[in-house]
Amino acid sequence: MKVTAIIAEYNPLHNGHEFQIKRAKQLTGADYIIVVMSGNFTQRGVPAIIDKYERTQMALNAGADLVIELPLYYSSSSAEYFASGAVNLLKKLGVVDYLAFGSECGDIKILTDIADLLIDHKEEISNLIHSKVREGMSYPMARVRAIEESIPNSYMHVEAMESPNNILGFEYIRAIKQFNANIIPVTNLRIGSGYHDRMIDNPISSALSIRTSLEENNNLEMIKSQVPYQVYKILEDKYEKTFPILNEDISSILKYKLLLDEGKGYEEYVDISADFSDKILKNLNKYVSYSQFCDLLKSKDITYARVARNLLHILLNIKKDSMQKFKDNDYIFYARMLGFKKSSSELLSAIKNSSSIPIISKLADARNQLSPIGMDMLETDIQAAHIYDTIVTEKFQTPTVSEFAREIIIVN
Repeated sequence: MKVTAIIAEYNPLHNGHEFQIKRAKQLTGADYIIVVMSGNFTQRGVPAIIDKYERTQMALNAGADLVIELPLYYSSSSAEYFASGAVNLLKKLGVVDYLAFGSECGDIKILTDIADLLIDHKEEISNLIHSKVREGMSYPMARVRAIEESIPNSYMHVEAMESPNNILGFEYIRAIKQFNANIIPVTNLRIGSGYHDRMIDNPISSALSIRTSLEENNNLEMIKSQVPYQVYKILEDKYEKTFPILNEDISSILKYKLLLDEGKGYEEYVDISADFSDKILKNLNKYVSYSQFCDLLKSKDITYARVARNLLHILLNIKKDSMQKFKDNDYIFYARMLGFKKSSSELLSAIKNSSSIPIISKLADARNQLSPIGMDMLETDIQAAHIYDTIVTEKFQTPTVSEFAREIIIVN
């Protein structure tokens, strides 16, 4: 039995994602595809446009056999920790042979070279990065320049480091190597629009362009050609009931949380320095909306994406001491199933026999399955889901179901 994993957000799942699942099976000869997917909040620091259960249904319809939620502490983090959490989860399942991912370069050697350099020259690279950050350079650009100075004739590597899927790719490879995961990384060339493209002008447009279209045009019909038929039916069914949730929809609740913590500052939250905490405090009276505040806080050395993640960490109580505790205790403590296919019984049996962590299929039973540290991580996921549901209810006046009453998505 061959098992291939994909790490994804599917926000929402589009034609390119469906192609990737099919291509992953072809490249690896996989019998089963496991998807590790972000929950209701994403790595860009924003709420998912539609909830994790609907996105699980989309993934299963598109060819996945099992969908597992990536815990919030990693799904809302930088590429390094996003990859570290996901790879650790896959390693602990004990059945994954391959990790397949799309990349702009489509070249596993280039990505492996970068990963090796980051591992073998960790201290040297780190010192170079920090010196450049102190000079006012953003962290992503500082790392690119550090690699450029460390690899002779490194044009191809530098170019690769400037593309988001490549960045995730070499972080996946680095995590596989660092954590001694017996998983083979496989990449295929990303096709269609670029990750950051906002215009729908390609048969395979980016998830960002689809979200932008929904936000700007308020017209579901405009994205119909960009998503698989079954995905469109889900979006159509949930339209203006629980979907779309847009970035600005967290504006009020975020402002409330910022005000709630104003007296103590924000330095306790992941990735937030004392200087950035002070910057939030100094500008809090200028807060108008989520996006406006991100624009206000971004600077030459702190990107918009990092600002967005930092604000999300505040909103969802993602704290440094908890993150350190999780890292020190081997990162991942459970695998929470969101959905599976009935035909995947062999895969589920294999995971049951091989997994080194509990498999959570029913939240009510979780406390009996998990250690206290595992429950701490899971309770953060549950709280985030309830916050997301609150945003849905406020926007659409639609009652939502408690996370404890949600059932696993099962398809034939």
